[in-house]
Amino acid sequence: MNALRHIVRDLRLGARDAERSAGVSAAQLFVLQALADGPAASLSDLAERTLTDQSSVSVVVKRLTDRKLVSSKVSTVDARRVTLTLTAKGRGLLARCPEPTQVRLVAALERLAPVELEGLTRGLTALARELGGKEPPQMFFEDEADPT
Repeated sequence: MNALRHIVRDLRLGARDAERSAGVSAAQLFVLQALADGPAASLSDLAERTLTDQSSVSVVVKRLTDRKLVSSKVSTVDARRVTLTLTAKGRGLLARCPEPTQVRLVAALERLAPVELEGLTRGLTALARELGGKEPPQMFFEDEADPT
């Protein structure tokens, strides 16, 4: 239980820092950071990068495009897809912010040995099931009060 408290605390504090320093949610900052690595060829591409559901990342991208932090352009290759890129305003905001806690979390998960990651996945999946988690999860802290 203490390990779970530690992780949740880090995520909560990271969310507060994002809101205070950038005026965006932790989820929005995480998406901006994912786009800093390069444009996303589609919402599906961005969902894979952020390890989340396409419907969840779509809501976050809409908020970011409304604030002109991300641009969304119809793909020249496939009109059903959009290419997502950081705007100059988005890059400027990201440069002023601390690294999102979720970036550190993903990096830590990637450092785990495969057997550790498999065990963690099984255990957390069972815990979520026992807690009654049936809805697709949203990005961390995006469903809370949105500072935009």
